[in-house]
Amino acid sequence: MAKQTNLNLTFSSSSSSSSSAFAAINFNFNMIYSLGLYLLQDIQILEILIAITLFIIIHSLRQKNHHGLPIWPFLGMLPSLVTGLRTNLYEWITDILNKQNGTFHFKGPSFSSLNCIVTSDPRNLEHLLKTKFINFPKGTYFRNMVRDLLGDGIFNADDEIWQKQRKTASIEFHSTKFRNLTTDSLFELVHSRLLPVLDESVDKKVIIDLQDILLRLTFDNVCMIAFGVDPGCLSQKLPEIPFAKAFEDATEATVLRFVMPTCVWKFMRLLNFGTERKLKKSIKGVDEFAENVIKTRKKELSLEFEEKKQRSDLLTVFMKMKDENGSAYSDKFLRDICVNFILAGRDTSSVALSWFFWLLDKNQEVEEKILEEICRVVSQRNNDMKNEEFGNSLIFRPEEIKKMDYLHACLSETLRLYPSVPVDHKEFLFK
Repeated sequence: MAKQTNLNLTFSSSSSSSSSAFAAINFNFNMIYSLGLYLLQDIQILEILIAITLFIIIHSLRQKNHHGLPIWPFLGMLPSLVTGLRTNLYEWITDILNKQNGTFHFKGPSFSSLNCIVTSDPRNLEHLLKTKFINFPKGTYFRNMVRDLLGDGIFNADDEIWQKQRKTASIEFHSTKFRNLTTDSLFELVHSRLLPVLDESVDKKVIIDLQDILLRLTFDNVCMIAFGVDPGCLSQKLPEIPFAKAFEDATEATVLRFVMPTCVWKFMRLLNFGTERKLKKSIKGVDEFAENVIKTRKKELSLEFEEKKQRSDLLTVFMKMKDENGSAYSDKFLRDICVNFILAGRDTSSVALSWFFWLLDKNQEVEEKILEEICRVVSQRNNDMKNEEFGNSLIFRPEEIKKMDYLHACLSETLRLYPSVPVDHKEFLFK
C-alpha cells in the first residue's frame, strides 16, 4: 500500500508538471498569435498609408502637366512657390510660363486667398493694361492689403483718384525744375557719399553689401525728391535712420500679408501681435516723420519768403495745388502721395542697379565694352577745349550720356531679364 501510494503520488506530481508546461506553452502561443495579429494589422495600416501617400504624390505630380505645378491636397501649389522663392524666382516663373504657353492658374491653399491667373502673354497684357484697362482695377483685395501703409496713394488708387495723381505726377516729372532737382540730388549723393563709401571699402579691403549701399542711395534721393528732406542713410559709417528702418519694416510686414490667409493676418491685427504689431509700430514711425515734414513745409510756405531757389519737390508741388472743390489737400492725402512715391523710387532703382552689377560680374566681356565706350566719350571730351569744366572723368553731361548706346542697351536688357516690378496685380471688375 505504501509503495502504491508513493507511485500514485509520483504520478500525480508528474501529471501536474505536464499540465503546467502545457498551459505555459499554450499561453505563449496565444501571446505570439495575438502579437502576430497586432503586427499584421499594423503592417496592413502602414501599407494602406503608404499606398495613399503614393497615390497623392503621383496624382499631384500628374497635375503638373496640366496646370504647370503640382497641386497638393489642402496646400495647393504653395509648396512649389516656397521652393521657387528659395531659388531664382525669375527663372522659375519664366520656365513655368513657357511650358504653359504664357498663362497658368495658380491655386493656393484651400484656406487662403492665393488663387490667381498668372500671364505673360503680350496679347493678354495689352488687353489688361490698355484695351480694357478700366475693367481691371487693383481691386478691393489688393487695396485692403496695403491700405495701412499706402493709404489712397497712386499705388493703391483706382479710377479718378489714380488718374488725377498720375496726371499731376507726370506733368511734374517732365518739368525742367523737377529734372534739375533730380540731377542735382543724384550728383550730390554720388560724389559726396557713394564714391567715398566705396573708396573707403576698397582702401580698407572691407566686404560691403552693394545692394544695401544702393538701397541707401536711392532712399536718400527719393526722399529729397518727394519730401525735400535728406534722411542721410548713405552718410559715413552707414547709420541706421529711424524713418528708413520704419519704412523697411512696414514694407516687409505688408508683403507678408499676401502669403498668409486673410483671416490669419486680420486676427493678428485684431489682437495686435506678430507681424501686424510690427506693421502698426512701423507705420506709426512713418506717419510721425511725414507729419513733421508737412508741418514744417506749411510753416515755410506761410512765411511767403521768396527764396532764390524755390523748392520743387513733390510735397511742395501738391501743397500749392487745389482739389476739385478748390480746397487745399489734406495732410493725410499729402502723406499718402509722398509715401507712395518713396516706395516707387526706392526699391525699383536699387533693385535694377543691383541686378545690373550682378550681370556685369557674370559677363566680363560686357563690362569691357562698357568701359571702352566710356573711355571713348572721355577722349572726345578731352579733345574739345570748350569742355574744360568737365575735365573730371567722373562727371558726365546729359549729352555725353546719350552717346553711351551700349550702356543704355545693357541697362534695358537688365530690366527685361530682371524687371524691378515683375508682378502687377489686377482684379476683374464685374458689371
